[in-house]
Amino acid sequence: MRKLIAAINMTIDGFCDHTSGVPDEEIHQHYADLLRSGGAALYGRITYQLMEFWRTVLENPTGDKAMDDFAVAIDEIPKIVFSRTLENLDWKSAKLASKDLEKEVLELKQQSGKDVFACSPSLIVALTKLNLIDEYQLCIHPVIAGSGLPLFKDISEKITLKLIKTRSFSGGAVILYYEPINKTTTNR
Repeated sequence: MRKLIAAINMTIDGFCDHTSGVPDEEIHQHYADLLRSGGAALYGRITYQLMEFWRTVLENPTGDKAMDDFAVAIDEIPKIVFSRTLENLDWKSAKLASKDLEKEVLELKQQSGKDVFACSPSLIVALTKLNLIDEYQLCIHPVIAGSGLPLFKDISEKITLKLIKTRSFSGGAVILYYEPINKTTTNR
């Protein structure tokens, strides 16, 4: 049985903005390693389209080993995109979800293989509401954005988490690893 892991970058004040973080070499290498350890990455349309940037790095490597390694890792991991507006994808390792979010994720979790990553704020919120996330990996960057998309907006019930691990980076970012405490329906 696979785990569903919510993996996302955010600012100290709780906003998810890929342009506000401090993605240094160490963080790029961490996420390249993480993607290589996964069986699939789930994206919503907006985050998927942001990630398409890495295709340009594949075509024209930067010379920065960590960035170039991340581009290879994100290219190789199978990506499942949830969108109401996209009709097709031309990234060879990406496909549009064929079922609704709950059904698609439950099927993925029932399969054997490597863990699945939820990598979009909207998907993380929806999957949190469905009680399907097994672990949260929140990379908190040493930045106060002041505004943006809050990660857990629209969550109306209290969810208690248990800190299971931390990881600090030399640039000041910290990953907090949490598991939900009272999960009852994750592996339905």
